[in-house]
Amino acid sequence: MIRGMRVIAALLGIVVAASAPLAQNKPRARDLGVPFDGMPGPFNAITDVRGVEVGLTTIIRGQGVLKQGEGPVRTGVTVIFPRGKASNDPVFAGWFSQNGNGEMTGTTWIDEGGFMEGPVFITNTHSVGVVRDAAIAWSVKQGKLFQPWSLPVVAETWDGSLNDINGFHVKPEHVFQAIDSASTAQVAEGNVGGGTGMICYGFKCGTGTASRTLPQPSGEYTVGVLVQANHGRRSELRIAGVPVGQDIPPPRAPRAAGLTARDERELGSIIIVVATDAPLLPHQLKRIARRATMGLARTGATSGNSSGDIFLAFSTANDGAASAQREIHVNMLSNDRISALFSATVEATEEAIVNALVAAETMSAFDGRPVEALPHNRLRELLKKYGR
Repeated sequence: MIRGMRVIAALLGIVVAASAPLAQNKPRARDLGVPFDGMPGPFNAITDVRGVEVGLTTIIRGQGVLKQGEGPVRTGVTVIFPRGKASNDPVFAGWFSQNGNGEMTGTTWIDEGGFMEGPVFITNTHSVGVVRDAAIAWSVKQGKLFQPWSLPVVAETWDGSLNDINGFHVKPEHVFQAIDSASTAQVAEGNVGGGTGMICYGFKCGTGTASRTLPQPSGEYTVGVLVQANHGRRSELRIAGVPVGQDIPPPRAPRAAGLTARDERELGSIIIVVATDAPLLPHQLKRIARRATMGLARTGATSGNSSGDIFLAFSTANDGAASAQREIHVNMLSNDRISALFSATVEATEEAIVNALVAAETMSAFDGRPVEALPHNRLRELLKKYGR
């Protein structure tokens, strides 16, 4: 059913705005037998962190030869609300750039003030501006501005191998549709939202998510991760320690239109958003954001020169802290107890990336040559071969 919907969308140019119930019929990495460390939450998604809402708009239109301004179009918008779209209460946040050949707006104020005001948006590289402007317009209309000015967080990865990125097909209405669709439900993965046209490790990739819940001795906190994955070379890919990329080499075929030899060496870029309900302060959240690099590395990435690997972490604890007019007491987890959250971040990041690979479906490039999805049966065979 899901694959049929995607085909119809591609043929008719349908824009899909949905909060991921569609994802329930798709296998995920664990369904294929991929072993992971740690205990996931009920959805195994970033929405396991109470209050977090995710919305997606997916734009799939046209086929065949690239005609700038017409298509093919394979792109979209993802939005993450830390406290849900009904709230304008900022959250403590921190961010980290593993490799800065990319963009995440609004981060200078996060560094300076320690808070993130409003949601996180993720889209393609050349749509950051329109998404940012639409985010401000929505905040103004809804009366959600925390300050008289807005500094929204908008991040990107490049989908120009599959999408007419210079045709500027993301419009304000797509941002509003993503916002309207945001919910606390399961999150769709693969060719959806901002991840629609993304490729990682030479396979079709996109949006992925996962979560971890800590046991009672560690505070019973939840960590959720959402990635937009568009990074890495085929030879680097490892899943559960298995050298999948080396055992499934790329097909020998003429490269897709618009791709150069440089592109095939390193397409680059991943955005990772980490949410938690643990009471962490901004400097601690920057430490959490740094740990996402280790989950990324578990899948084989080395963050090449052209890679925009930018990570953000926020905490939904300490509500009301940003609006206090006088002194306020905030809760903070001691550094002696933070290591369990580091581990949870690493584990959930690794699984979110693999989930993005598993959920993605084959998509045609501009010359009609497909960018193949990770073959599920072959992955099962390799896990068995290597005793995983």
